[in-house]
Amino acid sequence: MAARTKSAKDRPSYRCTECGWQTAKWLGRCPECQAWGTVEEYGAPAVRTTAAGRVSTSALPIAQVDGRQATARTTGVAELDRVLGGGLVPGAVVLLAGEPGVGKSTLLLDVAAKAASEQHRTLYVTGEESASQVRLRADRIDALSDHLYLAAETDLSAVLGHLDEVKPSLLILDSVQTVASPEIDGAPGGMAQVREVAGALIRASKERGMSTLLVGHVTKDGAIAGPRLLEHLVDVVLHFEGDRHARLRLVRGVKNRYGATDEVGCFELHDEGITGLADPSGLFLTRRDVAVPGTCLTVTLEGRRPLVAEVQALTVDSQIPSPRRTTSGLETSRVSMMLAVLEQRGRISALGKRDIYSATVGGVKLSEPAADLAIALALASAASDTPLPKNLVAIGEVGLAGEVRRVTGVQRRLAEAHRLGFTHALVPGDPGKVPAGMKVTEVANVGDALRVLPQGRRASRKTEEPGE
Repeated sequence: MAARTKSAKDRPSYRCTECGWQTAKWLGRCPECQAWGTVEEYGAPAVRTTAAGRVSTSALPIAQVDGRQATARTTGVAELDRVLGGGLVPGAVVLLAGEPGVGKSTLLLDVAAKAASEQHRTLYVTGEESASQVRLRADRIDALSDHLYLAAETDLSAVLGHLDEVKPSLLILDSVQTVASPEIDGAPGGMAQVREVAGALIRASKERGMSTLLVGHVTKDGAIAGPRLLEHLVDVVLHFEGDRHARLRLVRGVKNRYGATDEVGCFELHDEGITGLADPSGLFLTRRDVAVPGTCLTVTLEGRRPLVAEVQALTVDSQIPSPRRTTSGLETSRVSMMLAVLEQRGRISALGKRDIYSATVGGVKLSEPAADLAIALALASAASDTPLPKNLVAIGEVGLAGEVRRVTGVQRRLAEAHRLGFTHALVPGDPGKVPAGMKVTEVANVGDALRVLPQGRRASRKTEEPGE
């Protein structure tokens, strides 16, 4: 008698306890989450099919759908509303990620207090701190409200119970990696747990019309920790950036189903809390009565927002065979390129054997090519020990052949510089409409740009060698 073939129910199956990936045979390492020793045997699920069921709401022509239900409500923080596209939409889920200590909890606690009102309660759930610790921070930043409710929970079922009790219009969870469901295997913060917690809160937000702000951890590479599915499920993904030693903080939109993704919100972190900066250019400038050699101003674009920033350079005689090249807030590779262009195309030979230091002011990071011309002029000004004219800004990308190339948003950059009182600008050719009362000089190459330096000092620097 022939042996009976094993059915699907008799065959064993294997599943990863971290991410839930399934396979028909055992593996030592999960191909999905790359974890070792997490694939375990369990009963094979029965094959099921989904039959057609009753619909919850009838399909309508798109023109008949009521769009007023998706009207954004302000958070009370103008800079955050700017990035969100006007505010928080009912039922929207926002993921805010950032490095430890950058100020995520401080910002969201301020949002929680300002968004709370008699008609719109706010529930702040903390899984990383105790309720008393959050209360101390609220006292420090003046974020107290009678309609702001606080709970310290790490159990998903308890969080859902608070939603039934408080019935908030806004839920803030700090953070999604600290909450776990007892129904799912794995430690808090694991892929399976993060997926389950996020999925349950997203369902609750959509059913209740409740806005939700989730705090997410980041890895050492700066990516959001947890499964990539988390970023696909939420409606908005924001990155909170900033150097912990500087006051400037930036909230940058990465994904936004309700608005543009090229908006940036600027904040200043201080002892009393965090404050939105409607005009942050003052942080990146140094006001002086007398011009100083080695400084040049430029206008950078953060998203669609123009910001005036200052580039500084310093050159000194080197005491070692290999001169130092140190940068702060600038890309080292771009500074090295500008040094090579100045030496070869600008005929400035005094840079090769000197220590070069270059930096930005206020903690801003300049990575776009539009800052190339300002970097080159700051280096040339430091090498010749000659200050650039006051109220001058330089905008343009510099190529290896010494040409100055066009960049995007020149008119917006010039309008911002003119608003702040700058009267002279060096730009690539064909800048478009120029603000009234502003002198704009079109430069085709680095040699044209270097003419803003006094002729005598530039000529003497061509033959001068360090240490003479």
